[in-house]
Amino acid sequence: MKFSVQEEHALRCLLRICEKYENNEVATIPEISEAEGISQHTIAKILRELRIAGFLSSERGHTGGYVLTKSPDKITVAEVFTAIGGRLFDDDFCKSRSLWSLIQTAVDKVITNLTLKDLMANEENLLAKFPPAKGK
Repeated sequence: MKFSVQEEHALRCLLRICEKYENNEVATIPEISEAEGISQHTIAKILRELRIAGFLSSERGHTGGYVLTKSPDKITVAEVFTAIGGRLFDDDFCKSRSLWSLIQTAVDKVITNLTLKDLMANEENLLAKFPPAKGK
């Protein structure tokens, strides 16, 4: 099971924009591209999708860029994944539906409660909010 590259890139872009949110600054395509090592063309396509989905607003011009439309604690990973790629599992996917349905349910429980603000925290805080399952 994998998340798509597009979903990964979308989260990385949003997290870069979150860094600017607290200071009321805008993030530009060149800044995000350089910081993430992703082409400006790809960043532009992803930011366009995120803007259309309502996560971002943009301003043109010399001082323009992208900003979040809501605070990072109001945007869940589930919302981003739904807007960019959809669910991991489709009911018509395969014969082992029950297994994939259980996995989808577990993933949904996490990403529905996981916000961009959570992802900005250190790993220790994130694991405190979402402790890993204990092995048997």
